[in-house]
Amino acid sequence: MPALIAAFLMAAPHAAQAHPHVWVTVKAELLFEPSGKVKAIRQHWTFDEGYSSFAIQGLDTNKDGIYSREELAELAQVNTDALAESGFFTVLKLDGKRADFGKPSEEWLEHDGKVLTLHYLLPLATPASAKRTLILDVNDPTFFVDFSYAEIDQPVTLTGGGAGCAIQITRPKKPDMAMSKLSEDYFANANMGLQFASKVIVACP
Repeated sequence: MPALIAAFLMAAPHAAQAHPHVWVTVKAELLFEPSGKVKAIRQHWTFDEGYSSFAIQGLDTNKDGIYSREELAELAQVNTDALAESGFFTVLKLDGKRADFGKPSEEWLEHDGKVLTLHYLLPLATPASAKRTLILDVNDPTFFVDFSYAEIDQPVTLTGGGAGCAIQITRPKKPDMAMSKLSEDYFANANMGLQFASKVIVACP
């Protein structure tokens, strides 16, 4: 059923119910050209266990209990194609100027026995540089999908450049009450997700 993840990606901006239905843990790499320009973002998104179980139904075609990269290939392709409908849930600003993205590539899915992780390369339409700051946001404004950066030392890394740059991640405070107990009215604001979005700031000398 390769359209499952694509369905939520395309439906998210229009969902009537806005509180999180899918949880995604994010890791990312900012890739630089030798000239110092940013050329792409390599994304690594891990879906929650419940959604992962739902998405892989029927994809173990050889019935060996393992979901191989080959068995998940079509799902990965549909997934990345659908991301364009939501702007890849990604905003990259260089010195305040928002970058445009090209067509994603190198997409593949892995299943570790519990959860799915989507890997893909998101190129900038035109490589660009920042004299001062880069700001990376990965979020769903409607809060249908809750994106959060992995709780590790370096969920965002710089590859091929960025020497001397400092990375700071600001994590928003979540509601004190469990989100599942909050009413839909609480999430009625179309941009509610922005209030709970993490922000990555890369400051360069």
